[in-house]
Amino acid sequence: MPAPPTSPLLVPPGPGFDSQQFRSALGMFATGVTIVTARAPDGSLVGLTANSFNSVSLSPPLVLWSLAQKAGSMPVFSRGSHYAINILAADQKELSQRFATRDIDRFAGVAWREGAGGAPVLDGVAAVFECANRSQYEEGDHVIFVGEVESCSWREGAQPLIFHGGRYYTELPL
Repeated sequence: MPAPPTSPLLVPPGPGFDSQQFRSALGMFATGVTIVTARAPDGSLVGLTANSFNSVSLSPPLVLWSLAQKAGSMPVFSRGSHYAINILAADQKELSQRFATRDIDRFAGVAWREGAGGAPVLDGVAAVFECANRSQYEEGDHVIFVGEVESCSWREGAQPLIFHGGRYYTELPL
């Protein structure tokens, strides 16, 4: 049986591509949604929405995520000893949007418990990785953080929040 026809790939005119075209192509890769959290030296809480998360190694247990070099929270994450990567559940779209909003108290009214190194672990997440800040690599306009997982947990049967093409989705079985 022949394969069904597919749409042709969109190729930008002329040589190269601009950052918006690059961003649009990246948007075709569906990702989970995380909130990365830490505690600043003054005791304040820091957190942000990120979809740049991936596993690195099983032994030792390593994960990575990346943050823009110009992010206001960069000093906390680059100098801190620990952070938590909270994998959001399907019903946490509003929480994702809240932690992506600037100039608000992102933790106001948000339930959490203290994790490794004081990093906040958010209630109701699908999974969490509590990490020691193992290494950092400057690449382009971002810093890649590699965390050594000291503890992880997950909610049995939780559905993940998914981001694709600039929109949120929930897991749907094929």
